[in-house]
Amino acid sequence: MNAMDGALAPQSFDPFDLNKPHANWAAFREGAPIFFHEASGYWVVSRYDEIKTIFDDWKTFSSENVNKPAVPTCEAALKVLKDGNFTAYSGLTSRVPPEHTRIRKVAQSCFGPRRFKTIQPQIGGIVERHLDTLEAKGKNGPVDFWREVAYPVPAFVLFTLMGIPEEDVPKIKKYGESRAMLTFGDLDEAGQVEAAHDMVAYWNYIDNLVSARENNPGDDFPSDLLRMQAEGADISRDEIKGLMFSTLFAGHETTSTLMGNAVITFMQNRGAWDAIKEDHAKIPNAIEEILRHSPSVTGWRRKARHDAQIGGAEIKAGDEILMITGSANRDEAQFPDGETFDISRPNARTHLSFGYGIHYCLGFQLAKMEGQVVLEQLTRRFPDMTLAEGFEAQFLRNLSFRVPTSVIVNTNV
Repeated sequence: MNAMDGALAPQSFDPFDLNKPHANWAAFREGAPIFFHEASGYWVVSRYDEIKTIFDDWKTFSSENVNKPAVPTCEAALKVLKDGNFTAYSGLTSRVPPEHTRIRKVAQSCFGPRRFKTIQPQIGGIVERHLDTLEAKGKNGPVDFWREVAYPVPAFVLFTLMGIPEEDVPKIKKYGESRAMLTFGDLDEAGQVEAAHDMVAYWNYIDNLVSARENNPGDDFPSDLLRMQAEGADISRDEIKGLMFSTLFAGHETTSTLMGNAVITFMQNRGAWDAIKEDHAKIPNAIEEILRHSPSVTGWRRKARHDAQIGGAEIKAGDEILMITGSANRDEAQFPDGETFDISRPNARTHLSFGYGIHYCLGFQLAKMEGQVVLEQLTRRFPDMTLAEGFEAQFLRNLSFRVPTSVIVNTNV
C-alpha cells in the first residue's frame, strides 16, 4: 500500500490526536513532507531541515499565531473574557522583534542560571517529598506516577521561583490546563466557557501577585522584573504580567510532561533504564534523548508574513503553518534510526523540542535540571519499577502538547 493511501492520507490526518502519531508522521516525512491540510487550514511540515529553517527565519515566518486558539472561540466564552477584563498577551512566544528582543533581554536577566541555582538544593527536596508519597501509595498496588510526581513537582519548583504559596499550586495547575485546552485543544462550547472563566481568574491572580510584589518585594521572578523596571529597564507592567502569564504555564506544564513521558519510555526500554541505574553520568544525555524521542511539545505554529517557498511548496502571505516538531525529532536524515530510543545518541541534543532561533525556550536549563534530579532519585529508590500490567498511555487531545493522562506504575516489586 502506498504510504499516503487509506488511513495515512494527509486529508484524513487528525492533528489533535496524539495517541499513536508516529506512523503517520513517518509516512508524511516519506511521502508528503509538506502539504496543505484543508480541515485545519494549516500547511503541515514534518521534516527536520524545513522546520529548523522556519524557526530560524522569523522575518518570514512570524510567531504571531502561536497562541491563537486552534478552533474559534465561541461567543459565550469571548463574553466571559471581555466581561472579566482579560487582556493577557504573550510573554514572548507570540512576539516578534524589536518588541521580543527588548522583553526577552529583561526576562533572561531574571529567569536564568543565576536564579535557577538559588533553588537547586530545594529541587531535590521537592522531588524526594513527592517520591515519599509515591512509595506510600504504591505499597498496596499500582500507583499513578503522573498524579503523584510528574504533575505537581514542576509546579512546586517553578512556583518557588515565582514566589507563589504552595497552597495555590492546585489552582494554578488548573488554570494552566484550561489555558492549554482553550489555545491548543478543540473544546466544545461548554468547555470553552469553563476554560474562559479560569482564564479570567488566572489573569486576576497574576495582577494581584504583581501588585503584592510592588508593595512588598521578595526574592523571586516578579520582584526581579519590577526591580529592573524601577531601575530603568524598558518593560511595562502589562508586559511583566504577560511574562508571568506565559511562564506560569510553560514553565511547569511541559516539564510535567517530560517527566511522565520519560517514565513511560524508560519502562518500555529496560536496557536504557538499567544503564542509567548503573551510571548516573548517562542521565544528562538520556534526558536529551527523551526530549528528542518522546517530547512534551510535538507541534508548533507559524504564520507567513510574505510569499515564500518551503520544501517545494509555495506558501502565500498570511498562510499558517503547523510544524510537527515531534516528527522532525525522528527524521532519519538528522537522526539515523530515529524511531529507536538510544540514550547514547551523539547528537540527541540537536532536537527541536525547545524550538530554535530567537524563540528558543527560556527555561530549558531548568527543565533539564528537574528531569535529571527525578531520574537520579527514581533509579535509586525504585530500581525495579515497571508499568502496571495492561497500562497503555493515553494522551490529551490538542495540537501541540503530548500530555499523558496517567502513568500507572508498580513501585513495590
